[in-house]
Amino acid sequence: MSYLSLLFRSSLVVLASASFAVPTIAAEQPVDFTACLSSALEFISTADGINAFSVENRGITMSNHENKIFHNAAYHFVGVGYGPTGKPTGFGYARLTDPNDNLVIFELSGVPPDLSFKFLQGTGPWKDITGGGKAARIANTGVRMSGTSGRSEGCLRFTGTLDIRK
Repeated sequence: MSYLSLLFRSSLVVLASASFAVPTIAAEQPVDFTACLSSALEFISTADGINAFSVENRGITMSNHENKIFHNAAYHFVGVGYGPTGKPTGFGYARLTDPNDNLVIFELSGVPPDLSFKFLQGTGPWKDITGGGKAARIANTGVRMSGTSGRSEGCLRFTGTLDIRK
């Protein structure tokens, strides 16, 4: 077989392989983790029983699913809230940092205990993350006030799905 014939056949094999390649598909996976955290709140108004405030949470996560997604991730949230005591509407952004320093950013909003979350972006293995779900407050100490500042501890349980394009 001549060199030119071998080159031609090799080119056909490469072209045929490329045209029959399997397209990239999403890998949907369940998400079920608990974030236990400490919260710092700063109230800018408490007039007439309506509160306006900022909140920052820091904590750690534990996976409740056998897939161990987001197990032992550091949790950091910054957001704002507005509304009556005990039922404020909140909105903000959270960052999960997994044990390998990869990040996941998601949006969290709603009225406790019925919160929704949506994955926005990630790094490393989470680079093309999408999906989301619900979050529910499962433990809370209540807010302890000192002037216009408050502190609270508690846990949120996140359940939903995530997709990663491979």
